[in-house]
Amino acid sequence: MTNRGLLFVITVSAMGQNNLPLPAAGNVTLPLEEYTKLVELARQQPKKSEAPPLPYIVKNARMNLQVAGEAVSGTITLEGEVFAKGDRKVPLVTGMIVVDAQQQGRELAIEQEGGGHTALLPGPGEFAVTLRTGLPLSIEPGRASFNLPVPAAGATQLTLTVPGDQTQVNLSAGLITSRSSGQGRTVIEATLVPGETTNLWWASRLTSPPVAPKEVRFLSDIKTLISVSEAELSFAALAEITVVQGEPSQLVVHAPEGYELTGATGPTLASSDVQPNAIRLTLTDPAARSHQFLISMVKANITSRADDRPLSSANSTAEIPLVTFQGTQRETGEVLVEGDGTMELTATERGGLRRMDLKETSPYLRSLARAPLHVAFRYQKRPAETPVVALEWVRFPDSGVLSAVAQRAVVTTLVTTEGSSLTEVKLTLKNQSQPFLKVEFPAGASILSADVAGEKVKPVQGADGNRVPLLRPGFRPAGSYAISFVFLHAGAPFAKKGGGELSLPKMDIPIGILEWEVFLPERYKVADFGGDALSAQLLPAGNNEEIAEALPLRVTGFDRPGVANDVNLNSLRAGQVGGIVTDPSGALVSGANIAVVHVDTGLTQRTSADRSGRWMVSGIPSGRVSITVISPGFQMLRQEIQHDANRGTRRDVSIQVGSAAETVTITATAPLLNTESGELARVQRNARQNAAPADTAASSNVTDLQRRVVGVLPIAVNVPRTGNSYRFVRPVVVDEETKLTFTYRSK
Repeated sequence: MTNRGLLFVITVSAMGQNNLPLPAAGNVTLPLEEYTKLVELARQQPKKSEAPPLPYIVKNARMNLQVAGEAVSGTITLEGEVFAKGDRKVPLVTGMIVVDAQQQGRELAIEQEGGGHTALLPGPGEFAVTLRTGLPLSIEPGRASFNLPVPAAGATQLTLTVPGDQTQVNLSAGLITSRSSGQGRTVIEATLVPGETTNLWWASRLTSPPVAPKEVRFLSDIKTLISVSEAELSFAALAEITVVQGEPSQLVVHAPEGYELTGATGPTLASSDVQPNAIRLTLTDPAARSHQFLISMVKANITSRADDRPLSSANSTAEIPLVTFQGTQRETGEVLVEGDGTMELTATERGGLRRMDLKETSPYLRSLARAPLHVAFRYQKRPAETPVVALEWVRFPDSGVLSAVAQRAVVTTLVTTEGSSLTEVKLTLKNQSQPFLKVEFPAGASILSADVAGEKVKPVQGADGNRVPLLRPGFRPAGSYAISFVFLHAGAPFAKKGGGELSLPKMDIPIGILEWEVFLPERYKVADFGGDALSAQLLPAGNNEEIAEALPLRVTGFDRPGVANDVNLNSLRAGQVGGIVTDPSGALVSGANIAVVHVDTGLTQRTSADRSGRWMVSGIPSGRVSITVISPGFQMLRQEIQHDANRGTRRDVSIQVGSAAETVTITATAPLLNTESGELARVQRNARQNAAPADTAASSNVTDLQRRVVGVLPIAVNVPRTGNSYRFVRPVVVDEETKLTFTYRSK
């Protein structure tokens, strides 16, 4: 095919308002390639219009303002265009008072956001918004000015009318383009910098009228704490001033004669100036409506009434005028008297004082006290009268009292195969005011952690030993509470056989009873215990409920009666003894107290039946075992069985209705241990000679301490996971060590 062209007839007609020159009608010959390209272009989809880079724009702003009186008012017209489709929020002006807004003669709703005004305008399309605005005018002697926030528009023109002929108007940002004057006013036109605030000022004959100072009126409320000690007489006044009228820059306080100012503080206090019998307080913020001050004063070398003896003598008197504020409209207050030491104090009030209950005083006033409170007053100051408190007291010699005492100490010691020991001491404490516990550890021991009432505290290292905090910030104990600390002792490694020694530190508070559980590795057989502590099994085993409750051994079965435990009596483990308690009708008996005694060694475990009558104890060695069951309304039952520690033993018991004084004894294959005969004394004597309890299961104290070693205590100690527990007690420990010795051999 040869190269040939195509002939088209194109007719061009004017469409719309097209001002471009049009070619004349005629024939056009195109090559085939260009024709094909035109066809392909015709088939392509038109490109979609892109979104505008800005949703809106404010093109220009025309501001027409007039100064009248002490204000600037006028109109602002903003013209612009919204490019995006739909309603758009357009910022208009900031920092101005907008009276109303209109668009095309109709009212326009505007919204205030962050000190500015915005309007919701539809798009796409142009807009023109007119605002009626106002600004405050600042008038000083010979000068008037105001700050004008300029809208962020493409161009901003200002027309300002000010009173006065030939008034010279100045502005800080912008250019004045024209100025005219006539008919008692001056008109300027200026071009301003968009988006900036410009300051306009001019000379003015208007002056601000002097403001006559208002008379200062205020109310005062003074809460005073009077402290009587051996060396001085002092007081602290907590004053609250409420200003009703005026702006006081200074306040004058009448101070009692003979007292020295030791301190004056307050959030609005700039300085204090001591004058004869007065204190001048200068304020930082006279416009504040409320002021608070704490004023403290002291009078030393107080003498008694009779022979000028010092204040520390047995009998003393003093008259204490209270502080008052000069010019107060009404003054009220409270007075609280505290005495340091043992004294009998008598107070006589004058000047409108009336006695009140100590509990009714302000808690802020009571928080200032550091000694026992004796008497309290309230008052309202009368005209030309000063409230006075007359004190007379008799001081008695002080006697020493215990500031803290430990009712009980529970100690748990884990001994490792390397011979080191990890010990936790838990104290149930009654504390009056002692902040620290002095602890003298054995040589080679170091404290690891401590806590007060369940929250960690930091031990303190002193020159004469360690200190364990007994109190912590914000903690005010009302009764008994618990503290604990953990320490590590290096010790000596175990050999195949030999002797060992453990010791507890001295503590400078009395301990009512100390219970000590020692957990030793299973591979070592321990005997011949000695030292200051007694084996817990040596406490007498009674035949009634009161003696059973007094046993210091831990309950290993059910910790509380009536609480079900996950015990399967059909699959008791090695060393466990358990059963069910029923009455003659076969009904289950809950809450019965059970004591299980190993006859040969005297080892005693006790527990209580749950609501299903079930009970169980652990760690009972092989041999003859006596089971004693006590329950209110039933006869006490004592039954003896043979127990094999290699497997569990189940023994269900049935108790008879009767009194606890009646005893039912059931003997199995061996004679029963009779507590009323000399057999119990023989068992106790044998146990005392051996002085070592049989192997028992570890208590929860041991398992808790084992858990704390992993990830809690700041050390890595290879504590034994299996072993034997030995329990000891010691009553009334007063600032002395408790030592324990034993012999051992490796199994």
